[in-house]
Amino acid sequence: MGEKTRPALFTIPAHRAFADALAAGLLAQHRGDPMALAQAMVLLPNNRAVRAVSDAFVRQSGGGLLLPRLVAIGDPDLGEQVGGALDPLGEADPVPPAIAPMRRQMILARMVQDAQPGIDAGQALLLGQALGAVLDQMQVERVPMTALRTLALSDELSKHWQTSLTMFEILIARWPGELARTGCIDLADRRNQLFDRLAARWKDHPPSGFVVAAGLSTTAPAVASLLRRIGAMPKGMVVFAGLDQHMDDPAWQAIGPFDPDPLTGRAPQGHESHPQYALKRLLDRMGATRDDVALWRWGSEHDARAVRGRNISNAMLPPRLTSRWRDLKTADRSLAGVVALEVATPGEEAQAIAIALREALETPERTAALVTPDRQLATRVSAHLRRWGIEADDTAGLPLSRLPPGTMLIAMAQAVAERFAPVALLTLLKHPLVMRGEARLTWLEGVRALDLLLRGPRPHAGLVGIDLLLHPRADDRQRVLREQVRDWWPMARALLEPLESAFAAAADLSGQLAALREQAGALTNDAIWAGHQGHAAADLFAEMEAAAPEGPRQADPRALPVLLDHMLGGVSVRPPQGGHPRISILGLIEARLMQADLMVLGGLNEGTWPGLPSPDPWLAPRIRRELGLPGLETRIGLAAHDFAGALGAPHVLITRARRGSGGPAVASRFWLRLKAMAGPQWKTADRYAALAQAIDAPGRHSPADRPAPAPPASVRPNVIPVTDVDRLKADPYAFYAKRVLRLNRLDPVDADAGPAWRGTAVHDILQRWAEAGTLDPADLEARARAMFDQPEVHPLLKALWQPRLIEAIRWIAAEVASDKAEGRTILAVEKEGRADIAGVTLMGKADRIDRLADGRIGIIDYKTGKPPSARQVKAGFSLQLGLLGIIAELGGFEGLGPRPQAGDFEYWSLAKKGDQFGYRERPVDPMGKRDKIVTDQFTAHAHEHFEAVANAFLLGNTAFRAEINPEVANYGDYDQLMRLEEWYGRDDG
Repeated sequence: MGEKTRPALFTIPAHRAFADALAAGLLAQHRGDPMALAQAMVLLPNNRAVRAVSDAFVRQSGGGLLLPRLVAIGDPDLGEQVGGALDPLGEADPVPPAIAPMRRQMILARMVQDAQPGIDAGQALLLGQALGAVLDQMQVERVPMTALRTLALSDELSKHWQTSLTMFEILIARWPGELARTGCIDLADRRNQLFDRLAARWKDHPPSGFVVAAGLSTTAPAVASLLRRIGAMPKGMVVFAGLDQHMDDPAWQAIGPFDPDPLTGRAPQGHESHPQYALKRLLDRMGATRDDVALWRWGSEHDARAVRGRNISNAMLPPRLTSRWRDLKTADRSLAGVVALEVATPGEEAQAIAIALREALETPERTAALVTPDRQLATRVSAHLRRWGIEADDTAGLPLSRLPPGTMLIAMAQAVAERFAPVALLTLLKHPLVMRGEARLTWLEGVRALDLLLRGPRPHAGLVGIDLLLHPRADDRQRVLREQVRDWWPMARALLEPLESAFAAAADLSGQLAALREQAGALTNDAIWAGHQGHAAADLFAEMEAAAPEGPRQADPRALPVLLDHMLGGVSVRPPQGGHPRISILGLIEARLMQADLMVLGGLNEGTWPGLPSPDPWLAPRIRRELGLPGLETRIGLAAHDFAGALGAPHVLITRARRGSGGPAVASRFWLRLKAMAGPQWKTADRYAALAQAIDAPGRHSPADRPAPAPPASVRPNVIPVTDVDRLKADPYAFYAKRVLRLNRLDPVDADAGPAWRGTAVHDILQRWAEAGTLDPADLEARARAMFDQPEVHPLLKALWQPRLIEAIRWIAAEVASDKAEGRTILAVEKEGRADIAGVTLMGKADRIDRLADGRIGIIDYKTGKPPSARQVKAGFSLQLGLLGIIAELGGFEGLGPRPQAGDFEYWSLAKKGDQFGYRERPVDPMGKRDKIVTDQFTAHAHEHFEAVANAFLLGNTAFRAEINPEVANYGDYDQLMRLEEWYGRDDG
């Protein structure tokens, strides 16, 4: 049988469901011969297209049938799928196998690292992957590697290009040798050879059954040659998806590609971002024109009206022809069946989409699909659909890096990379896969105890830091907690120590991966490798371990989390059972060939749809053009083609949010084109936004009133520390939460050493120095330095705070010596005392009590920060020094003698003032100068205020009302408990 004089080229227009129309047409053509389909072969772009067409055949057949052989030309096992058409076993010179992708990536990463010593394994893998992508593109476009050396570049690019050419010498000189060593060839090269052999064989020996190439849009020369051969075969057909036949010839020619200029020899750049650019370029390479392409006659019940295709064509005109929109008739700009929804936030967009999809299920047999490249939006919609028990069939699946096995492996790598820092360690120990089974409850009790113990400043790095944290300590307030962790920690340490030891010894990636695999199994009782998600992780790890010996030689453990996140993120996992039969979430690849009754096109913001082209780290755009490679904007054209195809559904809802995760968002160019073209015909679907806002809206707005609990006298405390008097006076509710409810704020894990921690450390140093009795300045400085030399003190804290503290304690030592010379002596440090005042026991600890030269006593309070102002003290706040004076005068401090009289009150601050660290501040003055309280009247002033507040709140029935008092420092420990945001600022009257 000879070739046809006219190639059999067809297109299924955008307003038709491609897969269903293709299946319906093939069934109609061969319905009289039940074996014709079984002998046929259908070439499709990828495995997802195979699944879509297979499902379409089932829907269209209405019964049983023998499917044709559906072959994904993008599948790595193309030769095996094509089978007898190539007869690989019988050929004298079979096509060599393709190198495994993981092995190839590892080898390229090692070569990059050899050429650029010092970069870590993660960066080497990323650069190697980009390098491999360049190699693939050049092989697909059949650009020889030697073309890199013969480029004629302008002066401004030459210097940069010479630097990049050094890296490309790796490919030119070394890569062929690496392939020869492995006995393999690149996958792109192998596909080219398979396509060439297939075209050559079918020229002389066409297959007995019919062959259809459907939905292919790649412009690769080898594919174009094969499609040309299929179209010319007696039983061959090529069916394009969405080739625009409504554009007139000037618009079609304006897309490009253009012929070279006869003078310069350079061709103007075509509109690669146009949805028809790839198909036009493919036709050019096939030696065909748009006139050679006939309309596919068959359709399905999922098709829209034919006018939709013409209007989509109008919306996608080349930029210089969009002025035609002004002259369009109403019928040519109408988008009947297409409505738009614009909301404020991505969360509101996801809720509205979920409602629209749920609404579609109210109509029997109606199908609906969300199409979006925004995986975050897809995940949100899936979560909202579960409200109605709908598990959407997400064809893209989820990246392994976000599933439990992947997050577990990344958490392990992160913990090792950060040397078991508190946050990373707890993230690992709390992972849901760790100690899966009966032992998990006991495990979590130990982890929670460790969590409480780690709250505060970071301990020493490594597992030894936890060991040091568990050592017994004098006056340990966390003794019970420390003992609980000490009993549990050996079991956890035994599981983590092999990981720490392996990474300390293994500088190579292979050893690190082996250690992760081994300890991941031990930590999870092998639960990490179970189920379909675990199997995917096990397969990927097996590939990585097998290829790692040929990978980067230098593997910094700190780069491993990023490396694993990248590798695991490249593997998508779908649940084996699928999802709802009528609700789907599709990526752009699936949307090219699949269509539902309602198509929701979500995330139409610039940077999302279309996505921003990823910069090529190796080839500048100018160099890509010089080499004849597709530009980076080609991906925008493919996204535009996908968008135009998805617009062809019977009912379409397009959505966007005015604000993205990073701030205000710009509407997609596709959205703006449709809106500008439609003009008055632009229809909105605001009712979905209203439903999204109403679905979670409360029936009535009833914000909480300002809390004012009034517990009975029996539960009100009759003992109060001096440090809580200010809290009781300034914010009674905070006092109630702390002293009545006994709720204390937990420090964050891995917290900075805050004022409380620093104050405790300073007080301890000064107490031990004073108790030693020598008051030697050198001894005080030595004690301070010894505190910083303790293993549990973080190096960052030592570097930042030690110089300041040393300067401040030198000042303290000098002041103490000066006071001693003037007849002032230290009587007590960290002295506890109590006294009964107005029926309440007042207790407190004085940082230091001195005997003054006149026989009276002085009360000193150490501050690491700024002391309270005299105005605060006079207003009745910050009365700690005065209250301690009352306790002293009432004989509450033992060893001070009978009825001592307080004669001085001082704050000694370690903060900076002027050019030095350390200064004294008195809230009182002997003569009451500068509007301060007279020294001799301070205790009476404090007594008056304390008695009033004690009678009201501790002995009376006054409610503990929540207050906000700017005069007193408020750390907001109880703001959430008092529901501050609900009542603060409202008019309570």
